[in-house]
Amino acid sequence: MFAYILRRLWQMLPTMAGVVVLVFVLFNWVGGDPAYILAGKMSNAEAIANIRKQLGVDQPYYVQLWIFVKQILTFDFGNSWATGESVANIITTRLGPSLTVLIPLTILETFFGIALALAIAFVRGSLTDRAVMIACTVGMSISILVYIIVFQYGFAYKLGLFPVQGWGESFGENLLRYSLLPILIGLAVSIAPTLRLYRSFVLDEANQDYVRTARAKGLGERRIMWVHVLRNASIPIITHVMSNLPALLIGAFLLERFFGIPGIGREVILAVERSDFPVIKAITVYVAAATMFFNLLTDLMYQAVDPRVQLS
Repeated sequence: MFAYILRRLWQMLPTMAGVVVLVFVLFNWVGGDPAYILAGKMSNAEAIANIRKQLGVDQPYYVQLWIFVKQILTFDFGNSWATGESVANIITTRLGPSLTVLIPLTILETFFGIALALAIAFVRGSLTDRAVMIACTVGMSISILVYIIVFQYGFAYKLGLFPVQGWGESFGENLLRYSLLPILIGLAVSIAPTLRLYRSFVLDEANQDYVRTARAKGLGERRIMWVHVLRNASIPIITHVMSNLPALLIGAFLLERFFGIPGIGREVILAVERSDFPVIKAITVYVAAATMFFNLLTDLMYQAVDPRVQLS
């Protein structure tokens, strides 16, 4: 396994190099001259030249690319153009609030998705199965904005069960108070597509020959579902969960924006609005690296779940 991990890490290098070059090209050639953005409307040639020199964009492109690579390796992208805060500090401080919401949300979504998918598999083809699928389709058709507004107005404003928005200094307070409603909304939004997907995984395995053989041997339906079917359906479930983890950091920007959560997603939106290139570049590169890392972790989890899977 150690040799496989080393080989996969080595294979990541060309992919990561391609991401770095692509980001560099987009922000240096397509994105325009950052000196004009920083100088503002009331600028002159001398001020623009000084800013270009400070940023290093007056250097040849190969020098600028090497500077960009060193920034990635040293985790030092300088300071935010909008706030002056260190980009490294922005990422490290915003990551915690995002994970406080996303980790419990992912765990609950996966648990309820699997449990409901197995429950539906017991009554597959029945009226209950069809009713649940119709409800899922309706739920998927409703915008997340509707969920946020309705839940925020009903549960937070009218009933006072949760704070409307905010974020504190204590992890326990944030987890048990401020993040509960965003997690509930995220679960309400994601459970419908997750249930439909996991149901298809479970039903695909439930129709395999080994399931018919197990029934012929007299095994109970509950044992077949929870032991044999779930074990084989866990491979695509793991793929779905792990592939979504990096995207969740950025995809939760609406929850973070509406509830005032100082997370990564909210920071990306603010950076885009302000044309804050250092923040956008840093988050883009590290999300790409996280995606490759989670892909490797997914392969390792395959073998942990099913020893028949051979890593090669």
